[in-house]
Amino acid sequence: MTENIIQVKNLTKQFGHFTAVNGINFNIKKGEILGFLGPNGAGKTTTIKMINGLLKISSGQILIKDMDSEKYRKQLKQIMGYMSQKFSLYPLLSSFENIEFFGGISGLSRKVIKEKQEEIKALIDTAILMQKTSDIPPGIRQKVSLFVCLLTDPEIIFLDEPTSGVDPEVRRDFWFEIYHLKKMGKTILVSTHNLDEVEYADRMLIIHRGNLLMEGEPDRLLKEYGKNSIDDLFKEAILSEDKQHSEVTR
Repeated sequence: MTENIIQVKNLTKQFGHFTAVNGINFNIKKGEILGFLGPNGAGKTTTIKMINGLLKISSGQILIKDMDSEKYRKQLKQIMGYMSQKFSLYPLLSSFENIEFFGGISGLSRKVIKEKQEEIKALIDTAILMQKTSDIPPGIRQKVSLFVCLLTDPEIIFLDEPTSGVDPEVRRDFWFEIYHLKKMGKTILVSTHNLDEVEYADRMLIIHRGNLLMEGEPDRLLKEYGKNSIDDLFKEAILSEDKQHSEVTR
């Protein structure tokens, strides 16, 4: 049986009286791609930030490689990479400058940072790499963001809405990159709004209103719920949760 590299137990996050994540439980297996699906405000980003240590947990526990995520935050930070939905690069810095900055705060030596800057030249034209990242096309900016996320060669990678705002061809190419990372033995959590992308994942989670609604392999869930598409499965899960919420709050 594949080991669980991440175990999420009764995870809760409250902001004042608002519960953003409501006692959810799930595991992430070593070397798998886990698709994390939910509408805006569902709790996806909050969950990811708690797992990678950017947000304090209100209650519950996260074990990463059997280590408590809060007690061993410093050690675990070294094996995780995070590509944020809204803030992955400083827009007024060039790609080269972003690599220098993020490489520096990650503890990379000047020599390694220079090697990384040379490495990205094989992927993207130097003239583009010298421009402010706010001025480069979304697809290329996405490539730079992923490159920066992978600077420390992390074992576990969190990609929060990585294909938001890019065209279908760029999305497809990005998923080729994700599969390449999986072949390298990386464990990857990908949150997305694009329902068709979830079919590329080994397993999927659906979250809404901070509650975990469904979990499992896409094909198995479709068969279990008698649905023909992820779109139908998603709609049923969301509508059912909304109905329950409406009844409770009456």
